[in-house]
Amino acid sequence: MTTSVPRRSGLLPVLRGCLAGAALGLNTLVMFSLMIPPALLKRALPAAAVRRLCDRALNATASRWVANNNAWIAAVSPAEWDVQVSDGLRPGGWYLVSCNHQSWVDILVLQRVLHGRIPFLKFFLKAELIWVPVIGLAWWALDFPFMKRGKGLNSRNGDLKTTRQACEKFRHIPTAVMNFVEGTRNTPAKHAAQSSPYKHLLRPKIGGLGVALATMGEQFESLVDVTIVYPHGTPTFWDLLTGRLDKVSVRVQQRSIPADVLGGDPVADKAYRRRIGDWVEQQWAEKDALIDAVLAEA
Repeated sequence: MTTSVPRRSGLLPVLRGCLAGAALGLNTLVMFSLMIPPALLKRALPAAAVRRLCDRALNATASRWVANNNAWIAAVSPAEWDVQVSDGLRPGGWYLVSCNHQSWVDILVLQRVLHGRIPFLKFFLKAELIWVPVIGLAWWALDFPFMKRGKGLNSRNGDLKTTRQACEKFRHIPTAVMNFVEGTRNTPAKHAAQSSPYKHLLRPKIGGLGVALATMGEQFESLVDVTIVYPHGTPTFWDLLTGRLDKVSVRVQQRSIPADVLGGDPVADKAYRRRIGDWVEQQWAEKDALIDAVLAEA
């Protein structure tokens, strides 16, 4: 387990953090404003041709938002980016993306590393997040899947149906569906509470991954397996804004998706869930060893 990034006092980091936060806020407001017309048009005229046109405009605006964020991150952060990406990725493809999760910084790291290589990332989100001011509506306009994560068979069936409907929209435009398989940010306390068998990872949860594989697994060209390592400690979002993040190591590899984990029922079929679980656990063992190797190099 890595430790937190050491804090450095001083007025300059605080000023830098405030300016970076302002840049992020302004970028979000401007790009969201540009999303409103195509979002309303898609809502008012749900014909397939209109939807495809609006979706392309919305995704292009979201990609511009990522590019602008990448620009201010480069301006405020002197971090060393140690990135290795496998060949063959393309922005016009369909991908399932999986990654370990340690900090909110992970999202901006993913967007920076994968920007221009694959389509704009679509995350599985808790249903409550649709009420987040400004960005919640942007997620809705971009057709992010909102999951209620209810308990009980009927609730899980309803959640599967809702999420399946959301994922069906991704069949018509190149999409990268992102899932943090651990389900939450990894911290020393959570790691200890789980008695995780992995040195650097929490136990994987296959809920969102199972829904994506069941809904549109045949359309995914591959699994994009991302491993993020912060060699000098897990950063907070404020660390990123203030330039305290000094090194990020990212490894991106494509994995083929086995045929026996496609198109099943992740709610009712225990054998299907077990096959997905075995597949993911194998990846997790390899990811844990990879993190060890990256930390040793650093």
